[in-house]
Amino acid sequence: MNRVSVTAVLPVFNDVEALKTAIPKSIETLEAYGKSFELIIAEDGSTDGSRECVEEWEKKDPRVRLLHSDERQGRGRALNRALAESRGEIFCYYDVDLATDISHLAELLDHIEDGADVATGSRLMKDSSIVRSGDREIASRGYNFLVRLFLGSKLNDHQCGFKAYRSAVLLELVQKIQAPHWFWDTESLVLAQKAGLRVDEFPVIWRQGPGTTVRFKDVSNMGKDILKMWWRLHVEKS
Repeated sequence: MNRVSVTAVLPVFNDVEALKTAIPKSIETLEAYGKSFELIIAEDGSTDGSRECVEEWEKKDPRVRLLHSDERQGRGRALNRALAESRGEIFCYYDVDLATDISHLAELLDHIEDGADVATGSRLMKDSSIVRSGDREIASRGYNFLVRLFLGSKLNDHQCGFKAYRSAVLLELVQKIQAPHWFWDTESLVLAQKAGLRVDEFPVIWRQGPGTTVRFKDVSNMGKDILKMWWRLHVEKS
């Protein structure tokens, strides 16, 4: 297996319109970074033509790779699978709607190049610039407060879909990550901090996309996941 410097992953579920922008913008930005790369589209049970869109790109550019699942796995399982298939020394992923300005991608990767084990964009730091609806803002701040309170995290924002990891480090972390879906992001950051790893957080420009696949049920489940992880870390461990 030929190694590359960077594996970039786009988790996708019925996002064909977003893909039409995200794939060429990703290639352009990764080329400008100047390191060898692959772009994995972790397509998770889509029915809107997302798979066919990526297959067309595969024919045009061998650096684009499709990982298709016939059934919905959830974000976490899709990322686990992409990691297992990845060839990069750095593993990064970001949301297909490019809600986090992709101009930050070089900065994200530079944090790992400069010695961080994990790097994450933040919508909730003082210098962050975000535009989103008031209800999502309240829910996000409340969620992140609970993660800090119950799980001892020092970070401001755990769910920003703009993260990078040293691949060897993430391969160790995923052996302890239990979340199959949205809580995967939070769990990876909390476990990294518990392991004493260097986790860098930096402010980003972020704009709420026209749609989201996060539902109220997902938010409710993530609240339950916080309590489950607290139990794991504090009760079961003792």
